Formats: sequence, C-alpha cells, structure tokens
Amino acid sequence: MGKKKLEQNKRAAPAMWERARDELYSHILSCGVLQAGSDHQREWFDDTMEYLSERYGQLRDGDLRHLREAGERFCRPVVRRDEKVAATS
Repeated sequence: MGKKKLEQNKRAAPAMWERARDELYSHILSCGVLQAGSDHQREWFDDTMEYLSERYGQLRDGDLRHLREAGERFCRPVVRRDEKVAATS
C-alpha cells in the first residue's frame, strides 16, 4: 500500500503545480501587473507567492521558485525581431 500512495503523490504534485501556475497567470492578467514597473512587479510577486504558498501548501520551495520564475517570464515583453534580420535568415 505504501508504494501505491507514493505513486499517487507523485501524480498529484504536477497537477497541483499546474493549477497554481494557471491561477498565477490569471492573477497576472487580471491585476494589471504587466503594466507595472519592475519594483512594483517584484512587490506584487512577493505578496502573491506568499498567498500561493499558503493556498498550495503541498508545493515545495523548489516548486514555488519555479512557479515564480514562470510568472516572471510570463510578464516579460515579447522581443520582436527586426524584419530585415528575419527576412535574411
């Protein structure tokens, strides 16, 4: 029985991380953090990650760190290539 429970926990962790990620992305889009300056974004992420760590208590510190990194990447502006460079490639 112990092995079966361990396998269930391994499957549950990614699903929980994905739910936390989806919730974080939803908060990013609804809170207007995309238009905020870098200092305000950092503060917002500090507060939001504290909230998410309480809401998803089963996530480990490494999971939360990766979650924050994913959220910060989501907030970065799209880097557009120069059309001349793209045309010659």
